[in-house]
Amino acid sequence: MTIRQDMLRTASRATYLLNDSTELVINFINKQMCQDGGLKARSDQSDLYYTVFGIEVLLALGAELPTERISKYLQQFADGKSLDLVHLACLARCWGDIRQSQSQGLMTDTLSGIAHHIENYRSSDGGYSNSPRTGRGTVYGCFLALGAYQDLNIEMKNCDALADCVKSLRTSDGAYSNEPGCKVGSTPATAAALTLQYYLDIPIDYSAAGWLQRQFVTSGGFIATPALREVGIPDLLSTATALHALALIGSSIDQIKKGEKCLDFLDSLWCGDGGFCGSWADRTPDCEYTYYGLLAMGHLSE
Repeated sequence: MTIRQDMLRTASRATYLLNDSTELVINFINKQMCQDGGLKARSDQSDLYYTVFGIEVLLALGAELPTERISKYLQQFADGKSLDLVHLACLARCWGDIRQSQSQGLMTDTLSGIAHHIENYRSSDGGYSNSPRTGRGTVYGCFLALGAYQDLNIEMKNCDALADCVKSLRTSDGAYSNEPGCKVGSTPATAAALTLQYYLDIPIDYSAAGWLQRQFVTSGGFIATPALREVGIPDLLSTATALHALALIGSSIDQIKKGEKCLDFLDSLWCGDGGFCGSWADRTPDCEYTYYGLLAMGHLSE
């Protein structure tokens, strides 16, 4: 399975906990769809980044996907020549979700073009960064690139260099960061690093997995960095990505599920209109955080 497929499969299990609220989530996402076929960011305009998450919420919940309408929106980006790495990966992932209904001839040219442009973001150390042709890659850049190649069904070259780049981003406290030489890691970066190790089929850094587990706080979610431990404010991105990475590598999350504090945390981010918000400090629901809400619920439903 690919990164996208594993995450979708997990997010689909959220229906066991959503029950009758599943339709609320579907309706929320459908309301985010713009006339041009894209989905809204936090404005009335469509956004490629948020379109990915909207599509995948609908797929995870088994809702009807308006593929023709979305395809017309995606076609305006062609092979993504004008896009940065984040949005190239979004374009690849969107096509990965709906390309089965497309003309194979058109898709072959489009997908190979996306892969070509992704290589503009390969760093000299063999990783990837959102800035073109830099000296050092980031964990996030490597995660985006590998996922994009999987979605394009194109083999990435020199994966060993990618693995070395990720290894170089290990922090002094035993986690991972997007910047070299950091003393303290971040939860999303560490989750991404462990996920990359799994898909690259290289030894898993289980000490980093232990670090990741320790970012779970008594308020029910995961904090983004250890510096937030005193204030104890978790967020949905950190919680969903940590749960997914730990489950993926076979690290137990039983203690996290015990007592249902994590479910209570997710419930506190649920909005009555069917969406999820990102944290207690951000009460605006959107497609991205709704997807991460489903991903976290999928792991807690087992």
